[in-house]
Amino acid sequence: MNKIQIRELSAEDAPPIRRIYADIIQKPADEDFNRIIENHARREEDICVVAVLDDNVVGFMISYILTMGFGISKSAWIATLGVNPKYMGQGIGELMAREIFSRYKSLGIENVYTSVRWNSTDLLSFFKTLGFDRSNFINLRKVLE
Repeated sequence: MNKIQIRELSAEDAPPIRRIYADIIQKPADEDFNRIIENHARREEDICVVAVLDDNVVGFMISYILTMGFGISKSAWIATLGVNPKYMGQGIGELMAREIFSRYKSLGIENVYTSVRWNSTDLLSFFKTLGFDRSNFINLRKVLE
């Protein structure tokens, strides 16, 4: 995949990212999806990248910095990522992650977090290959009625 280029996310990447996301979840993305992606593209403190092959976006990784987080030092969070299903398994996700890790390391950030569903074995395996392991946190949820 030496033709893959990793570059900074731009607002214009929202439509192809929405298509990739919809292909992955196998249903249309939420109405506000484009706006959310565009907002991340405009935030200078977020580190978000896309993978491009032949001028087409084939992958994306959205992450951001947390400055206050229940007693932990400044850290980063991978919020979401996706690779066009036609290109999965070719190392694109790893290329994007390595780029993000490099940028965070240059900013002095030592910890990167993410959250994965227990039954998402493909994502768990992906993050394990990148060196992720369980953290000291437990995800909690409250359903608002």
